[in-house]
Amino acid sequence: MTSGEPVGDLLRSLTPRVLGALVRRHGDFARCEDAVQEALIDAAQAWSRDGVPEHPLGWLVTVAGRRYVDLVRSDAARQRREQAVFDAVPRDELLAPPPDAEPARDDLLELLFLCCHPALTAPAQMALTLRAVAGLTTAEIAAAFLVPDKTMGQRISRAKQRLLEAGARFELPADRDRALTVVLHVLYLLFNEGYSASAGPRLHRPDLTAQALRLTRQLHERLPDSGETAGLLALMLLTEARAAARTGPDGELVPLADQDRSRWDRALIAEGTDLVTRSLAAHPAGPYQVQAAIAAVHCEAATAEETDWPQVLALYDVLERLAPGAVTALNRAVALGEVHGPRAALDVVAGLERGALAGHHRLLAVRGHLLERAGDRAAASEAFRQAARLAGTVPEQRFLLLRAARCASAEDFSATT
Repeated sequence: MTSGEPVGDLLRSLTPRVLGALVRRHGDFARCEDAVQEALIDAAQAWSRDGVPEHPLGWLVTVAGRRYVDLVRSDAARQRREQAVFDAVPRDELLAPPPDAEPARDDLLELLFLCCHPALTAPAQMALTLRAVAGLTTAEIAAAFLVPDKTMGQRISRAKQRLLEAGARFELPADRDRALTVVLHVLYLLFNEGYSASAGPRLHRPDLTAQALRLTRQLHERLPDSGETAGLLALMLLTEARAAARTGPDGELVPLADQDRSRWDRALIAEGTDLVTRSLAAHPAGPYQVQAAIAAVHCEAATAEETDWPQVLALYDVLERLAPGAVTALNRAVALGEVHGPRAALDVVAGLERGALAGHHRLLAVRGHLLERAGDRAAASEAFRQAARLAGTVPEQRFLLLRAARCASAEDFSATT
């Protein structure tokens, strides 16, 4: 653990590796997750009291292994069926070896593909992966899917039970292409939750973006011929390059147009731009590659005024054909407003208000932005206030309320002059 790193942050970072080690060893996803959760409780108490052990990962795997043994032995409903197999295995084999007894192994990708098992529906695959690999809470995952917390909790429970019934094994699938689309979407959601948190006091959760980037790099290394894997990695790099400029000294949100571009990470921009350029040259365009190309256009502009908005709009037109959806349409509306004026974009937003984004704070924020540009400051102020009430993070709420106040002040000034 680095100096000053809270025990909770360390446990969060180690949880997926511990779960992966147990599932690889025992294959029982549901029990392994329960055992890991009990080990985390033990660690939180012991480490806060006695300090972090020399080998925290080995400590957790050992304790989780013991908890797994206890869970198996105490399961009366399955005791008859499992007892013969369980008693035949020496207890030492069920426990983790000492931390230095076997080479370090990262099981995250195997765990990722297990969560995307074909026996599960696509929504269940994504939800389970975000829960098991990323360690997101049920509420955070529910926000990502725009569904109630209770619905998401039931979906995750059913997914774990379905894995058990299907006899899912801890290994990379033979037909990876079938699972890859879902895996990429999961990593995309994971990165987005880290880059723009759905709730809480912080806008940015670098632990999640770092994990998403690491996993996507590993996936790209294993599947170098996948154009969309390269596209997703490029998109993450180009987006993360702007992270330092997205917030001010007090954690306040700084929109793209107002960011200090000297704070952008030029090394990440160069890597991402090169990656998407080579990917588009070698593979048919896919949604992630096109999104990465859009991000590259923004990163190439030295100032907000120099942004090539016609090119951005053209790329969104391509993206809508490849992956139509409410979020894509909303982002395209922003580009449309820059090219053809806010009124044209407001017509598009009005149509989206009856769809999946109805009542979502991002749609209201875009509506406020377009109304402000169109000169209707009173309506813009009300839209920003509505968006602030629905926003999940404190920085977004404050930013939207400031925009609302600015529009109201401008309206009051114009009314008195």
